[in-house]
Amino acid sequence: MSSTQQALIVGGGIGGLAAALAALRAGWEVRLFERAANFSEVGAGVQLGPNVTRILHGWGLADELRAVAAFPHRLQVRCALTGAELGQLPLGQRAVERYGAPYATIHRADIHGLLLHAVLRQGGAQLRLDEPLAGFTDDGKAVRLSTAGGKVVEGDALIGADGVRSRVRELLLGDGAPRPTGHLAYRTMLEQAALPHELRSAQVTAWLGPRLHLVQYPVRGGAWMNVVAIVQGQPPAELDLWDHAAHAADLARAMGDTCAPLRELIRAANIATLNPHPWRLWPLADRLPVGSAREMAQGLVALLGDAAHPMRPYLAQGAGMAIEDAAELGRALAMEAVDVSTRLARYALARWQRVARVQAQSRRNGGIFHATGAVRLGRNLSMRLLGERLLDQPWLYGTVS
Repeated sequence: MSSTQQALIVGGGIGGLAAALAALRAGWEVRLFERAANFSEVGAGVQLGPNVTRILHGWGLADELRAVAAFPHRLQVRCALTGAELGQLPLGQRAVERYGAPYATIHRADIHGLLLHAVLRQGGAQLRLDEPLAGFTDDGKAVRLSTAGGKVVEGDALIGADGVRSRVRELLLGDGAPRPTGHLAYRTMLEQAALPHELRSAQVTAWLGPRLHLVQYPVRGGAWMNVVAIVQGQPPAELDLWDHAAHAADLARAMGDTCAPLRELIRAANIATLNPHPWRLWPLADRLPVGSAREMAQGLVALLGDAAHPMRPYLAQGAGMAIEDAAELGRALAMEAVDVSTRLARYALARWQRVARVQAQSRRNGGIFHATGAVRLGRNLSMRLLGERLLDQPWLYGTVS
């Protein structure tokens, strides 16, 4: 019988695969359970700050990241109504010089595939598809997971990385469903070569308007552009579905009297010959910021990523916090001198205050991004005067203690 400890991981998304890789690197074996029949990620992009790319580099994935990501040269903030620049933050080499790692933008499927290949190369993982979680028990010595198909598997730790509507969280904390935010995210992907030259971009651009904003940035080495528009409105009735058939006309109406360059981008995204990927609609949901370490780990069970701390996308750190979680989890699992429950408790103690701060800042940013009236005018003035100082985030991008 092998004495290697076994981590049971529920969820095969970015957070689950990052957790699997970190556990393998810590010397554990992994059994990962994914409810879907295939490993896949929807067609959308994510931003990875230096705090995240530094971890990927540390895991030996710098070359793989370089092959599939884009590395924007700057972040520009513009007024959605007038098109005027409000502020900018140099990225590119400046981010590397300041934080020791690049700022990257990447297709979700590419970061997911990168992590999946790393897990398979590492060895020691069993990946089980079409295996929804039914329940688990924790007797203090081992944790037993049962699947909807009737299988029972025993392990030394259970990691819930099963997303914003986590079944592991439901069983562990019983704190109800996440709350709709009243914000709707429309997402699409555009092939840059098919766009008019003036619409192509190698930078991150955030357009801020009353009760809405839009972010665009390159992915897949710059060949494609990710576009996400977030507006305030009522979610569809079928909130449990991840995305919905969204009509381009709904978004065009929601954008209202925005500036000509932004309307041109929306118009291009609505032309089938320029964009074979229709808009997908995602009603946003979140939870209050984490209030204690016990909300992230109890006994032999821990939560990670959106299962632990779903957050609004206004700091672009959802995927990043999941990868940071995984790195800290790996360090905790490698502590051979202490029992597993203590290791998981240390993981939670190391993470909960940081992720709570990110959750809270993301919520505040939403109010700033969507401001109206005098608050919007004050925001624009502050951005013009202090642009780079407001946009840079040393507390976030710097080395995590």
